[in-house]
Amino acid sequence: MPPEKIAIEKVTADFAGRDLAMQTANALQDLIEPAPDALTVFENGPASWRLEAYFNGGLDGRDLNAELAGIISEPLPRLIVGDVPDLNWVAISQAALPPVEAGRFVVHGTHDRHRVPRGPSSILIDAGEAFGTAHHATTLGCLLAIDRLTRAEDFRTILDLGCGSGVLAIAAAKALPRAEIIATDLDAQSVKVAAENMKLNGVGGRIAICKADGVRHMWLRQSKPFDLVIANILAGPLIRLAPGMSRTVRRGGTLVLSGILIPQAPQVIAAYRACGFHVLRHDRLTGWSTLTLQRR
Repeated sequence: MPPEKIAIEKVTADFAGRDLAMQTANALQDLIEPAPDALTVFENGPASWRLEAYFNGGLDGRDLNAELAGIISEPLPRLIVGDVPDLNWVAISQAALPPVEAGRFVVHGTHDRHRVPRGPSSILIDAGEAFGTAHHATTLGCLLAIDRLTRAEDFRTILDLGCGSGVLAIAAAKALPRAEIIATDLDAQSVKVAAENMKLNGVGGRIAICKADGVRHMWLRQSKPFDLVIANILAGPLIRLAPGMSRTVRRGGTLVLSGILIPQAPQVIAAYRACGFHVLRHDRLTGWSTLTLQRR
């Protein structure tokens, strides 16, 4: 008897503006459980943005319209649910992702190799089972911060904490070819994906990568405090990491934090102020905060 096929359902909605489309995508990805297995938002014509989400195993009767109405105050277009044929739906979703420009960086997948010139600002990322394609506001906010900060300062030591796909460490390596960079993630699959992406981008030999939970890994304990630390995680873990970050960032060093919903930012800022940091900049993108701090 052939194995039973797992149902896959596709959710689509068309929006008149990008901001509401991205806000809905962020809510689906981060505030509703279980989250979709693949998600994309793309321009679908003049003043039209389409959201597509794929649920492996189906929705099991869930009413996403009702769930989102309890989170987003603005009126939403109706989400339409349909079955997906037996296809490689992850590849299909990734192929719909356009290149993302973030300052000098252009992040793209393999499906766009022919459209994006190779060079020091080009970053090839197929996230696979790791987070980070630059389409999410948290990753984009960090990339913009890296672009801005590395134009102003020649950081010699950099840590990417919770590296996901490795896109932020890769961007730092491309911006500062002489920098020593360590990237960590607590998920072994993310470490594997990030290492592959680093090789694809020609910086595999310049970034040390390891599986680590927070700042307790031997490499980090034995290293001198870093000039620049980037942590794109979530507000709760970032608050818990604040005391350890004060030992991980050198005095006068820079810390970039993201994965923070805008209403959560005051709590995160308070935790880091208590540990000797002050805010240099607070950027807000489609419901998410990216904080740039400096250790006193």
